[in-house]
Order: sequence, then C-alpha cells, then structure tokens
Amino acid sequence: MIMIFAHSVEGKPVDEWHLLEEHLKGTAELAKSFADAFGSGEWGYLAGLWHDLGKYSDAFQKMLFASVNAHIETRSGRVDHSTAGAIHSVEKFNIPGRIFSYLIAGHHAGLADWQTAEAGNRSLIHRLQNDDLLKKALESNIPQEITEQSLPKQKFRTSEGHALWIRMLYSCLVDADFLDTEAFLDPDKSRTRKGFPSLNELQPLFETYMEMKQANADDTDVNKQRADILRQCISNSLHEPAIFTLTVPTGGGKTLSSMAFALHHAAKHGKRRIIYVIPYTSIIEQTADQFRDIFKDAVVEHHSNVDVSDEGHETTKSRLACENWDAPVIVTTSVQFFESLFANRSSRCRKLHNIANSVVVLDEVQLLPPEYLNPILHTMKELHKNYGVTFVLSTATQPAFGEHKSFDFNFEGLGSTVEIMENPVALHKAFNRVEIQVADNLQTSRSWEDLAKELAQHSSVLCIVNRRDDCRTLYELMPEGTFHLSALMCGAHRSKVIAQIKQRLKDKLPTLVISTQLVEAGVDLDFPVVYRAIAGLDSIAQAAGRCNREGLLDKGSVVVFVPPSKIPVGYLRQAANTSLMMLSDKTNDLLLPAMFEKFFKSLYWLQGENLDKQGILKDLATAGELRFSFYTAAQKFKLIDDSRYAPVIVRYEEGERLIGILKKLGPERWLMRKLQRYVVNLPRYLHMKLRNEGAIMEVQPGIFVQEYGAMYHNDLGFCADKSMIYEPDDLMC
Repeated sequence: MIMIFAHSVEGKPVDEWHLLEEHLKGTAELAKSFADAFGSGEWGYLAGLWHDLGKYSDAFQKMLFASVNAHIETRSGRVDHSTAGAIHSVEKFNIPGRIFSYLIAGHHAGLADWQTAEAGNRSLIHRLQNDDLLKKALESNIPQEITEQSLPKQKFRTSEGHALWIRMLYSCLVDADFLDTEAFLDPDKSRTRKGFPSLNELQPLFETYMEMKQANADDTDVNKQRADILRQCISNSLHEPAIFTLTVPTGGGKTLSSMAFALHHAAKHGKRRIIYVIPYTSIIEQTADQFRDIFKDAVVEHHSNVDVSDEGHETTKSRLACENWDAPVIVTTSVQFFESLFANRSSRCRKLHNIANSVVVLDEVQLLPPEYLNPILHTMKELHKNYGVTFVLSTATQPAFGEHKSFDFNFEGLGSTVEIMENPVALHKAFNRVEIQVADNLQTSRSWEDLAKELAQHSSVLCIVNRRDDCRTLYELMPEGTFHLSALMCGAHRSKVIAQIKQRLKDKLPTLVISTQLVEAGVDLDFPVVYRAIAGLDSIAQAAGRCNREGLLDKGSVVVFVPPSKIPVGYLRQAANTSLMMLSDKTNDLLLPAMFEKFFKSLYWLQGENLDKQGILKDLATAGELRFSFYTAAQKFKLIDDSRYAPVIVRYEEGERLIGILKKLGPERWLMRKLQRYVVNLPRYLHMKLRNEGAIMEVQPGIFVQEYGAMYHNDLGFCADKSMIYEPDDLMC
C-alpha cells in the first residue's frame, strides 16, 4: 500500500511522517467539535475532511520528499494543495458547494472574493476553473470514503447571515488544521494548550476577591453605591440572554461589576468563556492585570500590535503561534475583536469560533467608530441571534444604539436592549461629584504657554489633550517632575508610570500629569482638578470621571478649554463641534444620560450613509448565489488603518531581553504574548524612514524592533527625533 503524507519531518524516517488520511480525519473531527457550538458540526467535519485533497497529488508528495532531501524548511504552499478540494466541492454540490470552496481554497491564502477586480486572479471563480489540479489529485486514488460524502442536512437560519456563518466555519477549519498539525509536529507544545479551568471553577476565586475588597473598602457613600451596582449586576445576570446595556457613571466600578454579571450569567446559561473588549491598547494592561490578580493564568491578554500584518510574511511557525482564544477569560481590544470578525486571513479568523456561546463585554462602547457602526451592529445582532453570544455594552455615556427612523434618516441600530441598572438617572445624581467650567468664549484658543503656567499653579492636576504631539509640547513647558502619558510609551512603561501617579495621589503628594485621552477609559485616577481640551461630550464626561473619583471633595473641577492645535477633521471634529453647541447652554446638566442620547443622535444623523462609509455590508450581501467579497471587505474594515501605522517592539526594560529571545527563537506563542507589553505604533512613513536609517530592524518576517537605544526616552517613550543619536553601546561592534 502506498503511503500518502500530509507533513514530512526532517530528520525522521518516512514511516514517522504525518499520514494524510490521519490528518484529514483528525482535522475533520476537531472542526466538527468546534462547529457543533453553533449547530453546524456536519459542515465543519466535511470541510476538514476535504481541505487537503490536493495533497494526494504526485506533485505534492514529490515536493515533500524533495524539501526534506534538500534540508530546507517544509512549506506546503509551494504546491497548490487547496484548490482541488474547493473544485471537488462545487462539482459535487453545485452552488451549496461554494460554501466549502471558500473555506478550503482559503485555508492558507485567506477567504477570497468570488469575483472582483481588486482580487483579480485570486478571485475564487478564477481558481475553480483550474480543473487539472482536481484531476491530478483524483488520479492518485483518493479513498472513496473521503470523496463520496453527502451535503450536510443542517441548515443555517438566515440568508442575511451567510457571510458571517462562512467566516465562522472557516475559523473552525483553520483552527482544527493548525491544532492537528501542531499535535503531530510539536506534541509537547500541543499539550501546553490544555488544562485551562472552567468559568465555574473561576467564580469562587472572583467571589473571594470581591469579599476581601469590600471588607477592606472605606465606609464612604461612593463605596456603598459601588456595592449596590455590584448587587444589581449579580441579581440581573439571571435574565435570559440578550444584548444588555450597563449604564454606570465613571468611578462606579464597572469593570468588576460587569465581570460579576458575566460570570453569573455564564453559570446560569452555560456560556463557555468571557471576552472583555477594551477600546484602546493603551489601557488593556490595567484591566488584564486586575483580572490576572483574580484568575491567574486563566486570562489571555491579546492585542493586535504584534500580529504579522502581511499574509505574505506568515510562516508555519507564526501561524501556529497565533491566538485561538482557547482560555476562559480573554482580554482584547476593539481593533482585534471587530477586525477579526471582518478579516479574511487564517491567522486573524482562527479564534472566531470561540466567540460562540460566550459573554462579550464591550467596555466604553461609545468609542466604536461611526464610519463602521452599521456593519458592527449588524454583526453583533447576528452573533447574539445565531451564535449564543450575550453582549454587555458597558459605559457611563451610553450611545444611541436604539432604532431611529425619520424622514431623512433610517438607523436600524440594535433594536431592543436590556438595561442592567434599575435607575441610571438616580445613579448619575449619586455620582455627580464635579462642576464643569467652560470659558465664556469657546471660539478663542489658549496658548500652550499660558495653559502651562495655569496648570503649574495647581498642587495636583491632570490635563488631557487630543494629540500625541500636543502632549509632548505641553509637557516640555511644565515644571520638572511632571508626568507624561501617551501611546508613544509602550504598555509596560505606561503601567509603571500610572502606578507611580496613583501612589503619589494616595500619599497626597503634588502630582502634575499631561496625557492624551488614553487615561479616559479604564484608568482609575482621582484628581481634584482636570483640564480637558475640547472634544466630544462623551470624552469630556470620561475626563470628568478622573476628577474627585472617590467623592472626597464636595465638588471637583473640570475645566474645558480650546487648544491652539486643530482637531483632526472628520468624526472627531464633528463631535467637538456638537459639544460646543451643547456647552453653550450652561443651564443643562451635561452629564445626564439623556444628554448623551441627544449628543449621539446628533452625531449619527450627521454621519448618515457614512455609518457604513466603505459599503462593507454590500460586499457581504448575497443575492442567493453566495457571491461574497471577503477579501475586499477585510481590506476596507480597518479600525486602525494599517496603511498609516506600523508596530515596533521597543527596548524598554524587560523588552530588551525579550527582543534577544525573539531573534533566537522566532515567534513563539508565549513570547508573542509577553512582547505585547513592549510595542509602540508609529506612522507608516516614519516607520519606513527609521527602517531605512537602520534605527529599527525586521528581526522576524513582519516583526520590527528598535535598534538604537537612545530612541526610547524614560519620560516620553519613543522619540523618533532621537533616531540619529547614539548611546555609547550602540557604537560598539
């Protein structure tokens, strides 16, 4: 009997290679178990069984032997082994077979467009015309028990959700393929993926933590309110699964209370994991650290910063190192969560099936970008309706996501939602701890010099500006000892500085801080005075949440000012202008929940068709023949435009040692997780300039690191203007 292989292993005899039939069946069983979570196990099984039919071809088998004999890395992509199964699917099942053809043809190259000018020869219809690939595979006597399969009887519920369903099946296939491959090639690593505790095992740890926290809390009105918010979250977690809103003022303990809701809701309704979605990479560290204090290693912190950004740079090793969210508690970013839901690459989609039957907490949900709002809300409704996902929309400034129709504006929104808090208005009044001060003339800007002099007169003050360069400019005008916070500092650096600031405030020491808006969500600071450059009303409210947070003063002071720099065009400027109109009426309580409803309705009305600016929903709609544009939609859906920004790993403290390990070992999964704390995103033009200078270097495909030590400043973070300034060690051979 001829032995047919899926993977060769250099240095091992042929009889220890990975048999193809064993790989197909192993992948099929895994994919079935994943897709069973949303009632599509039969589809997952068949996708797994047919995904590598092309490896039966003589050309592929010869390539395996040639690659080992030549002592080079085995890379199956050099012979097309994906198209044969895709063609077989369509020939076998006609139009329904296109579902399998998307999955199989794309299990390495990514989900394709059916036929678009942008995709060109990569269009799926183009690949399906290459009948020779299938014939060559079939000539190799593929066992009939593999090729002769029936179309699954399971039906998907709604035609408008087919695009997401295909992407979820794709996730099941690629994760199963990666895991089965890893189990054979690296069984030791495969075993380390197992052993996470269940959510039911984590709940007692959380309850013990909260009991200790409440026992040690001061007997203040604020802490009494936080205890009642926690009580309401636990009580209302018994509600049937829904899309929930959690409207709690800043300082009300939303992070821990929403986790309490999620744990109790998961226990009641059998949810598999909790996914906590944070708006900024700049604040994910604090939340992840807090959860790790409670749940230890059961928490996975997943940024988007150190993913290999180009599929052309992906290797077998980087694919196996990518995240599949197999832990019970995931802390991730809005960019990672939503871009993955619209992605087409295997490494980004791999995790998606693990979103099914979970509780997803969207922290500071008001920060979802309006230009992608309609596709995001549509997908959230699909996940809730067809994949058992419970959403919690957590914020002090709840956006207007309810359905809204008028003569010239139709906003479908989320439909009905369920508020967890019994009386958000009463909560606002209980937490109303600040007075907002607005200049009489908001059309006149202030100079940085005058602002710095005024800030320096305060013992402790936080000033929040809109831009990184504004932050550095103002910081450099401040007295020595002032703290600087911006996204030009890596996560580990920010965490250290925030901890220093908190300790100084606790010790009642003078503390001056200049920051970008990264402190406005999830960073628990408590200043007597906060200055905020003009921005959206939601941002002003979030800034107010860093003022008199513990209610130790009768009233804190929030000063809104107009900076000398311009607000970026587009949504941010529209938000600021809407705020200016609302701030001019000084009779209103600007932080009432009703004011945010008014603010967001105005903004969404101004956006109109721009709520799906890129036309993504059209790319993923179908007229019944399953003609989707997955590649095009993925290119369009960029919450952070990766054509404008690129990451670099910096040599801040522990980052220095980790970079050395990266150079030796490559993108190991555990290492990539650690490196997330040492990443800064730079404008693409600057990234390229520094590469050309040798100031940053590509040490692994698609992964760049800082080379010159002087570029990272202990106060300011990454300073590109220091790229040609050398530390003495940089000049040594």
